[in-house]
Amino acid sequence: MSLNQKLADLMFPDVTHSPEHFENIYPPRKLNEGARVTRIAPSPTGYLHLGVLFTAMVNRIAAKSTGGVFYFRLEDTDKKREVEGGAEDILKGLEAFGVIPDEGLTASGEEIGRYGPYRQSERAGIYHVYAKSLVELGLAYPCFCSEEEREKARQEQEKMKLRTGYYGEFAVCRGLTAEQAIEKIERGLPFVVRLRSPGSEENRIVFDDLIKGRIEMPENDEDIVLLKSDGIPTYHFAHAVDDHLMRTTHVIRGDEWVSSAPKHLQLFKVLGFKPPKYAHVSPIMKDDDGGRRKLSKRKDPEAAVRYYAEQGYPADSVMEYLMTIANSDYEEWRRRNQKADRSEFKFSLKKMSVSGALFDINKLNDVSKTVIAAMDAKPVARQVLDWAGEFDKGFYDRLNRDFDYTVGIFSIDRGGDKPRKDIAKWSDVPDYVSYFFDETFEIRDGLPDNVKPEDAAKIIGEYLKVYNPDEDKTQWFETMKSICPKLGFCPEVREYKKNPEGYKGHVGDVSAVIRLAVTGRKNTPDLCSIMKLLGKDRVFQRLEQMKRKLENQ
Repeated sequence: MSLNQKLADLMFPDVTHSPEHFENIYPPRKLNEGARVTRIAPSPTGYLHLGVLFTAMVNRIAAKSTGGVFYFRLEDTDKKREVEGGAEDILKGLEAFGVIPDEGLTASGEEIGRYGPYRQSERAGIYHVYAKSLVELGLAYPCFCSEEEREKARQEQEKMKLRTGYYGEFAVCRGLTAEQAIEKIERGLPFVVRLRSPGSEENRIVFDDLIKGRIEMPENDEDIVLLKSDGIPTYHFAHAVDDHLMRTTHVIRGDEWVSSAPKHLQLFKVLGFKPPKYAHVSPIMKDDDGGRRKLSKRKDPEAAVRYYAEQGYPADSVMEYLMTIANSDYEEWRRRNQKADRSEFKFSLKKMSVSGALFDINKLNDVSKTVIAAMDAKPVARQVLDWAGEFDKGFYDRLNRDFDYTVGIFSIDRGGDKPRKDIAKWSDVPDYVSYFFDETFEIRDGLPDNVKPEDAAKIIGEYLKVYNPDEDKTQWFETMKSICPKLGFCPEVREYKKNPEGYKGHVGDVSAVIRLAVTGRKNTPDLCSIMKLLGKDRVFQRLEQMKRKLENQ
């Protein structure tokens, strides 16, 4: 037995397997050539961030478009930063927006797939096998430096204006012989396991990033920590082992990890693994007084995915918007393919923004209005009820009294070639439909500028004489025109424009008075349809009430 093997046995007395054992347990996947295996691997350290949802969406599309596999792995080795319920929040959030993994952890708490466990905290034994193998090969070693010694070295590096890190002359334990290391372990000294880096900062590595293109960086020469003193792996080491054994072909992640690429590529090489292809996604940016900055967890409520649930954006709206910032040609494709499923779009990593896409809440609203306008009335009613049940109990109770009436509200001006686009999110709806319920009906707007209160009262009085709830839209408008002459209003807008001095106004002004009396607003969807839904008694009541109010002014 070599000294390195003796050292490895001493460091890992419970490890009995070799790497080959796990290579057999997790064999290469049987997929068609070109199929991508991608993953989303968040840490449960907080709420689901929009950037994580965005990156997960890109990973899923990249896999599914090639007949591959998209899986979810939880990187939960940093227990100090873990937030209770964080993993469940992330999984439920992804599921709510349709970003559902084929494999790994699920929102229901199940674990799907044969390449698990998918929690890093349950894979410690696997990491130890590979770490032991590196020690046996002389490619890793125990480091006994205390935190105080490391801090002193950092201060010295800063004083000398050197790069901080455990390398070169500062890699104190690298020079220990196997005998010296064995002696320290036998004395019970705590240690971490470090990589014996074969790199030199004078050398360069080059790799092709599938989003950013060719990247050239100094080679890693740091002896990075592989296992902490408690045996828990660092992200660097765990992700390399996991991505290899789970047979990940493409690592699509945030570009904050670009600087770590030399470490990761070196780890794959040292471990004897084929490295995955990397694609680093630029962060979602926000306009800030003319400048651009990252969408911030601290500053921006829209950074949290739960914001969109609270505001009531349909999941489809958010995903449709994210597609517009994911690929520059998506909007043009959508204009040509208005009813096509998003999965039919030919997504390309190379068309993603290198500098970071700009988040625009106004554009999201426009996209969402289009999505909602294309929905049928019943799904709209159900989704509004679901939202209100969680976020607006009073509104929920009003809507839920009569589901058919609620569906009727959302049926008005829906469908056709040019549906109205008034609603961007479900939180807009309570105000938008308030006039359909007596307890929230109020007169908000004023009369048309050219209509006096006394004339408005006469308009309502004449209309009450002829109002027929059974009329269709054409008949309704003809009735509206029929009362114009005796009131001094022109029944034809074109004629009025030729001789405005000859009339008090036109039929549009007359109908505006009726609209105001019935809905309290100047602008609404089709008034005939609104009046039919409100019903004869309610319409009469509101017209009479408005007439009395005008007569008393």
